Amino acid sequence: MIDTRREVLRVWGKLEISSTTTVTKVTLCTIFAALVALVPGWEGLSAAGEWSLFILLLGAGLWITEAIPSFSVALLIIALQIVILGKPGGVFAVEANDWQIFVQPWSSPLMWLFFGGFVLAEAAQVTGLDRLFSRYVLGWFGTKPGAVLFGAMAVTFTFSMFMSNTATTAMMMAVIMPIVYSLDKDDPFAKAILLGIPFAANIGGMGTIIGSPPNAIAAGSLAEVTSIGFVRWMTAGLPPAILLFIIAWLYLRFAYPARIANVNISGLQWQTRTGAQLPMWKRLLVMPVFILTVLLWMTGPLHHIPTPVVSFLPITIFAITGIITARNIRNLQWDVLLLLAGGLSLGVGVRETGLAEWLVAQLPIASLGPMMIAFILAYVASILSNFMSNTAAANILVPIGMAIGLGLEAIIVVPIALGASAAMCLPISTPPNAIAYATGKLDTRDFLRGGLVIGLLAPGIAALWCYFLFS
Repeated sequence: MIDTRREVLRVWGKLEISSTTTVTKVTLCTIFAALVALVPGWEGLSAAGEWSLFILLLGAGLWITEAIPSFSVALLIIALQIVILGKPGGVFAVEANDWQIFVQPWSSPLMWLFFGGFVLAEAAQVTGLDRLFSRYVLGWFGTKPGAVLFGAMAVTFTFSMFMSNTATTAMMMAVIMPIVYSLDKDDPFAKAILLGIPFAANIGGMGTIIGSPPNAIAAGSLAEVTSIGFVRWMTAGLPPAILLFIIAWLYLRFAYPARIANVNISGLQWQTRTGAQLPMWKRLLVMPVFILTVLLWMTGPLHHIPTPVVSFLPITIFAITGIITARNIRNLQWDVLLLLAGGLSLGVGVRETGLAEWLVAQLPIASLGPMMIAFILAYVASILSNFMSNTAAANILVPIGMAIGLGLEAIIVVPIALGASAAMCLPISTPPNAIAYATGKLDTRDFLRGGLVIGLLAPGIAALWCYFLFS
């Protein structure tokens, strides 16, 4: 009896409160999605559309409540679409292979483009090229506080266009912390530079397709109706990003004025630990391959090589030369790729089951002009992304934007993606914010004030620019 009691207590001890909370959240989200999507019997919506609505609401609920990891929600969405919608003779599928449309996004060209970006970023990190370049460039800007802040933000902004925002922020924090430690404890400039790094990383991700997952989700959805290549996305995302970068720099410059005339940048000379064990030729090879890849991405209209095909250049070269090993491949952000695939698959289900057209008919904003719709959805994306993954927010809103903007999809969908990247009001809004907050030198109100400035301006700027560009 005693042994039995001990065994019961041992098993009971494994039932953590967090697990109970997870089960509760999942259960409530499932019940809510079923009550809204399946019980009413919506007029004009097919059975397949009702089940697709159920999957959409369930995914949205799980993403918002963060009941389970975001990539797990993406996998659940794909699985539910295969089981419910992919069964021949069921509510949607007719042929035995119809279920394959829900897994095809995993092998889409866009996934290879993002994978190539991850490989480039990993190569830069393992060879120490990122930190070497950062220290070298920062030395160009002199020692004036405003110039040092601008330089740190500019390097972060540039790297975040091609690397993970999280990895960029972590790298730049390591680079600039010697500067922060050299300042007096009460000097506001410390907060300026610590806020400048995550703000620049978040904003810089708007500039390219591979800069942020919401960009990839938007571009992947738009591929059904129009081609959004690397250069075309830069024309849409980079001008608003540059304007917001300048606004953020000016805000930090005047909200946190430095009390010193010159900044001590001698700490930038510390030695890079990363990549020191690699042969010099491997470390030198990364730079030309990095530059060549970016140039090929940007000059697609001249050589007509598809952007995803260009991604195989760094993937192949770094793999066969041993710069990227099996261990590095395992370190890539596979959860992000799974999240992208889930979002694209969700878009397929919403579109193919007729749910998209039905939603358009139900939404009161459908009668508004495209620019006003872009304004509204971009602000909604920005607000949601402050409390949940910006990728998840884009997964929810992009299919709706695609359905509403028939013939004008880019005007609506691109601002959604850009608005999702403008969420930075809270320490938990983005991983870069969390990294900066972890230094212990920033308060929540620091993020809130600066985040509101960016959050209020970014969606409107993005909507105006995209309306001018795509109309």
